[in-house]
Amino acid sequence: MPLVTVTVRKPKTAAFKAGVLDAVHAALVESGVPATDRFQRVLELDADDFRYDPGYPDAAMPRGDDFVLIEILWSVGRSVKVKKPLLAGLMQRLSALGLDPEHVMVCFKETGWENWSFAGGRLIHT
Repeated sequence: MPLVTVTVRKPKTAAFKAGVLDAVHAALVESGVPATDRFQRVLELDADDFRYDPGYPDAAMPRGDDFVLIEILWSVGRSVKVKKPLLAGLMQRLSALGLDPEHVMVCFKETGWENWSFAGGRLIHT
């Protein structure tokens, strides 16, 4: 179960946020995540509350106000062979929305299966 958090600077349109969320979900589904496994949130912050370096460590062009931070929290065990095509598909989808991939940072976070309680306090993977 991926939990996706997208952080952006204010103001962003509902269409922009939905487009990013849909692109992330489509890339996840393409990587093997079930289509119904969609848990996402957007954090839209003032510039004072969302700071980032314009070029660190190897951005081809300076990041601007359209910088998007995508955090994907999912269960441990996905290899680089899964992550690389997921990233390629995601960047292609975001490019189609007019978002420059150089303004996108993705962070994968992994946790053990036993750390998910999907509903009712039940640990179904223990």
